[in-house]
Amino acid sequence: QVQLVESGGGLVQPGGSLRLSCAASGSIFSIYAMGWYRQAPGKQRELVAISSGGLTNYADSVKGRFTISRDNAKNTVALQMNSLKPEDTAVYYCNADLARDESGKMWRYWGQGTQVTVSS
Repeated sequence: QVQLVESGGGLVQPGGSLRLSCAASGSIFSIYAMGWYRQAPGKQRELVAISSGGLTNYADSVKGRFTISRDNAKNTVALQMNSLKPEDTAVYYCNADLARDESGKMWRYWGQGTQVTVSS
């Protein structure tokens, strides 16, 4: 089995910064992509940032403010969030697309979510 464990959420004032971290562990053969999604109350889950094959992609709403970084050796991904806005308030979920063995079958796993609240 595979587990994704997140940390780093919390309450921050507008304009502040937070860093989220996520570590994947368990039966992992290879990770193709790791990323972050978020879900605000009453809204659908949306992609925030993703790292795959050395490339990164960001939602337009966070470009220039958020940075995703990945440590392939440690199976971790982090999200540095700067210049936070109240509209960034959401539960943030770590995501990984990975293979558990040489078969190449891909599996998608999610973390438990961590709350980020931006408020004065």
